[in-house]
Amino acid sequence: MAGKIYKCLNPTGIQMPAQQFPLAERIDKIDGKTIHLNICGEPDITIRLERKLVAEYPQVNWLIKKTNGIDPVRMSEEEKKTVDAAILGVCW
Repeated sequence: MAGKIYKCLNPTGIQMPAQQFPLAERIDKIDGKTIHLNICGEPDITIRLERKLVAEYPQVNWLIKKTNGIDPVRMSEEEKKTVDAAILGVCW
């Protein structure tokens, strides 16, 4: 046993570096702001979340995109320039 050499592979594989972005500045009030709500997941959860946010914050202009998959609908360049805040949520 002493003479055997075992070679092992790292099970995590090679980690590619992730591109990092700085956080956006916080907005002080949401009254009259346009907020992009991008949610993906089960419809029975996302419908309730959308209704709750719209009911609780009627003074907000909501831009809502939904998908049932795990990959959210991407924001267009125009949307990135015109919205005041974004909420990305995955509901499962």
